[in-house]
Amino acid sequence: MAKSQATFMKKQLEKNRAKKKEEKEHRKQDRQQNSTGGKLEDMMAYVDENGNITSTPPEPKKVFTPQARK
Repeated sequence: MAKSQATFMKKQLEKNRAKKKEEKEHRKQDRQQNSTGGKLEDMMAYVDENGNITSTPPEPKKVFTPQARK
């Protein structure tokens, strides 16, 4: 009797593991389908000249290049 009870418990534990694994896979697929996307442009942050964090890139600065004197 004890042997059959032990195998019954093993089968139940295996079923529970399989069910949890299947539910986890289902949740993973749902997350992938419903994701808003982690695009690089959305995650970028910029620091302005005052040290504040902004979501817009800074304006390109004009570089002063002195002309050669003759």
